[in-house]
Amino acid sequence: MKQLIQKLIERGCLKDLNIIDAFATIDRADFVPLYLKEYAYENRPLPIGFGQTISQPEVVAFMLELLQPQQGEKILDVGFGSGWQTALLARIVGEKGLVVAIERIPELFDSGKKNCEKYGFKNIEFIPGDANIAYKKDEFFDKIIAAASSEREVPKAFKKQLKIGGIMVIPIRESIFILKKKDKNNFSEKEYPGFVFVPLVKE
Repeated sequence: MKQLIQKLIERGCLKDLNIIDAFATIDRADFVPLYLKEYAYENRPLPIGFGQTISQPEVVAFMLELLQPQQGEKILDVGFGSGWQTALLARIVGEKGLVVAIERIPELFDSGKKNCEKYGFKNIEFIPGDANIAYKKDEFFDKIIAAASSEREVPKAFKKQLKIGGIMVIPIRESIFILKKKDKNNFSEKEYPGFVFVPLVKE
């Protein structure tokens, strides 16, 4: 893991000290299927079943650097899958923060939750179901991140649940977008093309 982190630092993917600390503390090997443990520290996505993957470390690092999670923040993690990114976020936001982790596929919900529980986090709320409808609509988040790609546009539910001044990092088709909420109806956005993601699963 140390070698992988060093490579990501050298490539400019990892910069923030809190994110580096999370990568060093949360072992990716704890989140991959047993038969793939030997590949846990390779910089590539790995299958976790049901057509889903644990994302490539370089992509996770890139997206977290865009998101810039901070201690004490409330973050929505959409499609938590293996739970690795959820655990990274929980480490960063700390005891005073909260990660709301949503997963649509029941089997992945169970396994991802168990993976995170290896670290004893008390600041993760696990919710099964479609993120478009599964969470209370009157709740707002400092940050939102998704691990799967939306086919056309950012779901309206995500835009609504982001605080004014908040940041969202989400794949759309083959690009990663970072959106910042300027006011109730307006967002600034920047696109980073050239990525491949599994599709966002909906009800």
